Amino acid sequence: MVPVGRATLGRIMNVIGEPIDHRGDISTDHFLPIHREAPAFVEQATEQQILVTGIKVVDLLAPYQRGGKIGLFGGAGVGKTVLIMELINNVAKAHGGFSVFAGVGERTREGNDLYREMIESGVIKLGEKQVPTLHQDWGDVC
Repeated sequence: MVPVGRATLGRIMNVIGEPIDHRGDISTDHFLPIHREAPAFVEQATEQQILVTGIKVVDLLAPYQRGGKIGLFGGAGVGKTVLIMELINNVAKAHGGFSVFAGVGERTREGNDLYREMIESGVIKLGEKQVPTLHQDWGDVC
């Protein structure tokens, strides 16, 4: 079972839902299993909508589906993390939505950079809490 809900916003967890951001336990009463059945087809939206990202080249050449999943693949230094950060920022500010970033295979430096930039830009709000430095491989982060 992994924690879910507002208490998990801005937190960094490993693949089994344990917090690894040195900010203490996640206090919530809401937990869900990692593996569970998909919602019934009748519960899913049937109309397709385009997610306007605010990034012109994405919106024009390869628009993303609203509510869908996005995966970016590419070589080192081509801007994948920058694009992801811009998408998360735009979704949070323009649409009031939530984003989940899974840093599969990311090195600690990239994970720390992304986390700190999200805090500095206001996408992740920590209040008075200290911003931690992670000492774990981001390949284990969910």
